[in-house]
Amino acid sequence: MIFLELFWTFFKIGAFTFGGGYAMLPLVQAEVMSHGWMSREELVNFIAVSESTPGPFAVNVSTYVGTETGGLAGAFFATLGVVLPSFLVILIIAKGYEKFRDSKAVKGCMAGLTPAVVGLIGAAAVTTGQTVFFLDGISVPALTEPSFLGSAAIFLIMLLLSLKKAHPILIILLSAVLGIGAGVLLGI
Repeated sequence: MIFLELFWTFFKIGAFTFGGGYAMLPLVQAEVMSHGWMSREELVNFIAVSESTPGPFAVNVSTYVGTETGGLAGAFFATLGVVLPSFLVILIIAKGYEKFRDSKAVKGCMAGLTPAVVGLIGAAAVTTGQTVFFLDGISVPALTEPSFLGSAAIFLIMLLLSLKKAHPILIILLSAVLGIGAGVLLGI
């Protein structure tokens, strides 16, 4: 039954994701693609849409995959699956945090999770970047393709704006405008 499969898949994603939406990308990609629910390109496209729309990434991506796979009921079960672990963990942590806040085990756990989350975000950036910049694989001719040059230019402009502390809404809007322009002019 697809609804139970969606719930369980996204429950696992929600239960084993520490550090937010970007850290969950490798797990989402592995699970969604192993079930054959989306291609890598479809998933990357939705990641871009999900990051540009209001709401948490986990909710957006689970709702989208659920809708594509099982309609409105699929969206409900996938979203419930991804949200429920965090809800339960927060309830447990809130209940016992004061008691264990100074525990060496808790501090050690946090010290171990932090670099792991950075590594997961880095892995997501690499795999997503490969799909965005090198759809047909990395090669010297790919570096001269209009799609690569347009994507690289947009990426560099947005990176510069981010480093200059431009407001995220400005970055999102400008990247959308530049993306539309690149799509029209370069056929990206």
